[in-house]
Amino acid sequence: MQTVTANEAKARFGEFIDKAQREPVRVTRHDRVVCVMVSAQDYEAMRQFYANRLAATLAATAQSAAAAGLTEAGLAALLADD
Repeated sequence: MQTVTANEAKARFGEFIDKAQREPVRVTRHDRVVCVMVSAQDYEAMRQFYANRLAATLAATAQSAAAAGLTEAGLAALLADD
């Protein structure tokens, strides 16, 4: 992964957009990573991965709660602002 400064990224933005289609480009400011440029395809793949992981976690949590006897009414009571 190539690393460039924010000033380099600003000055050569088009070049780094093209490079990001092949590999991520890390952008730093004051020696700290502030962003990573990735292709739209890679970004969508990451979004889908995390959405699937969240869905699996929610499903597993729901199964655990049901196995422990938590009902919709019990959940509502736990979440009530009383």
